[in-house]
Amino acid sequence: MLYRTLTLFTFVLMLSSCHTEEKLAVEVFETAASGNKLAPIEESAENTATTEIRLSPENRFQTITGFGGSFTEASASLLNRLSPENRRKVLEAYFGPEGARYSLTRTHMNSCDFALSNYSYAPVAGDLALEHFSIDEDRDDLIPMIQEAMEISEDGFKILASPWTAPPWMKDNADWRGGKLLPEYYDTWALFFSKYLEAYAQEGIPIWGFTVENEPLGNDNNWESMHFTPQEMTAFVKNHLGPKLRADGHSAKILGYDQNRGEELKDWVNAMYSDPEAAKYFDGTAVHWYGSTYDWFPENLQFAHEKAPGKYLIQSEACVDAEVPKWQDDDWYWSKEATDWGWDWAPESDKYLHPKYVPVYRYARDIIGCMNNWVDGWIDWNMVLDRQGGPNWFKNWCVAPVIVDPDQDEVYFTPLYHTLAHFSRYIRPGAVRIGFENTDDSLMVTAVENPDGSLVVVVLNQDASAKNFRLTLSSRSTDITISPRAIQTVVIPSPNQTS
Repeated sequence: MLYRTLTLFTFVLMLSSCHTEEKLAVEVFETAASGNKLAPIEESAENTATTEIRLSPENRFQTITGFGGSFTEASASLLNRLSPENRRKVLEAYFGPEGARYSLTRTHMNSCDFALSNYSYAPVAGDLALEHFSIDEDRDDLIPMIQEAMEISEDGFKILASPWTAPPWMKDNADWRGGKLLPEYYDTWALFFSKYLEAYAQEGIPIWGFTVENEPLGNDNNWESMHFTPQEMTAFVKNHLGPKLRADGHSAKILGYDQNRGEELKDWVNAMYSDPEAAKYFDGTAVHWYGSTYDWFPENLQFAHEKAPGKYLIQSEACVDAEVPKWQDDDWYWSKEATDWGWDWAPESDKYLHPKYVPVYRYARDIIGCMNNWVDGWIDWNMVLDRQGGPNWFKNWCVAPVIVDPDQDEVYFTPLYHTLAHFSRYIRPGAVRIGFENTDDSLMVTAVENPDGSLVVVVLNQDASAKNFRLTLSSRSTDITISPRAIQTVVIPSPNQTS
């Protein structure tokens, strides 16, 4: 204890009395429980820092694909019920140049729990050639939402599409929920993906990639689902989906798995990448966060990266689940009140993974933890929900960053919106994660270099007291104060952006 105290005293003394470094020019933006919402703040007075974050741009890791949220029928239908002004306000907030600038998104193929009903683009049983394939179900809601977002976005964004299930007539249980794809329909199901690409392209919407199946381990047959084992999915991609997309001239990425980051992740990446013939069709792995409210499973993420270091590793879905949104109540999102499905449903051996949590911290901790363990893209679930946490045909209520009351034509930007924007607005596609040293373990930190040469540092302070830290880059530094219970994004302009 005496040694630790003397070490800290020596470090503080060095910072306060021997600081001769050149001033580092930065812009600082903060969201805090006390009220800041992406607010620009001034650096603190010099010689006050007790912590140092030293950047090492020469240490480089994964290239960032993007950040964003998901287009769902639930979100799109709610936007259709708002006034044109509020509809535009929400989409500008997500995609506009002054908004969150989402760059990586997701949508569902066929219906999902956050659809208004069960539906498939291939409704006719026995239609092996999919002559009756149609995306008409998406024309009223999903397609207009995506098209308007594309019109608003200056930099564009990628879309990852995921099926929750094949139509029931292709499955061994003839149901929307559970069951497996019958082998005699493997080729037809692969054709389905190709036709989806073509149909959306005709609407002016390019689909960047697919996950093969949302949550192939199942969801207790609650809503649309279809089960695969790692070996079954790998065989489907190797022998059917991959060859079909290539034969039809499509370049859409194929991501395997698409469920939680627990030990099962290792089984899936082993199956996907152990066979070179299968591995050549997999462009990466998709994961979800529902395995724990606090653990991002770094060892498993590192395992997935090491198994396929040249492939994508994308967090494709996350949300505050098992909760009804709190309306116009910012404090709730900063309070340790939320629970998830595991609070009630997890096996006793796993309940420790699902304690109550602070929603803002869960988002910020997870994104930082994922980034620092090779994840290159992070996608939230629904962009917009109503005050009930729907619409959702299964009544599986969840929370979204933006909550609306369509009957009153009101919009509430929750603190989760600002939390996500700390990453999506400032960390751009093509950024490269860089190294850093942080002398205060209570601060969570990640850092990147953007394609334009600017550096971005995101800092999370979960403590009830403010923290002073010195941000150092080579021979330049600046002292910054982060508020209690706050997240900050610090932008260091590139040399050619400064005068």
